[in-house]
Amino acid sequence: MKYLKTILLVAAMVTMSFNAKADHDQVITFNQLPAAAQTLLKQHFADKVPLIVTMDWDDYTIMYETGEKVEFDKQGNWKEFDCRSSKVPTALIPEQIKAHVRATFPGTTIIDLDRNRRGYEVKLNNGLELEYNRNFQVVDIDD
Repeated sequence: MKYLKTILLVAAMVTMSFNAKADHDQVITFNQLPAAAQTLLKQHFADKVPLIVTMDWDDYTIMYETGEKVEFDKQGNWKEFDCRSSKVPTALIPEQIKAHVRATFPGTTIIDLDRNRRGYEVKLNNGLELEYNRNFQVVDIDD
């Protein structure tokens, strides 16, 4: 019984140690971002001042003084634009999503754009959340 408790205690400690390391973000410089990420940020967020740039095991996150947050994967492909204090730059929004939002929700702006393996999630400044599949078809609308 004592042997079993020791094994369980060691297993728990190893698991907690691994989780602590996996969740640990490392602060890096802008120049340590992948080239594709640097290019996108210089083109579309040049007027913003980065507050902090971090890296973890699967992505990069850039937080700006004005509140915007941008996430990239390890290759420098964008994952999310969180621009709740402003709006997602229009040039970064896929044309199909822009057209749908403009036609269906006139006068709104996209403040959050998230791309994942299933498709896209969009948040509008009126509180609506839209979900698109990879073919840009609306699959869900939440308010």
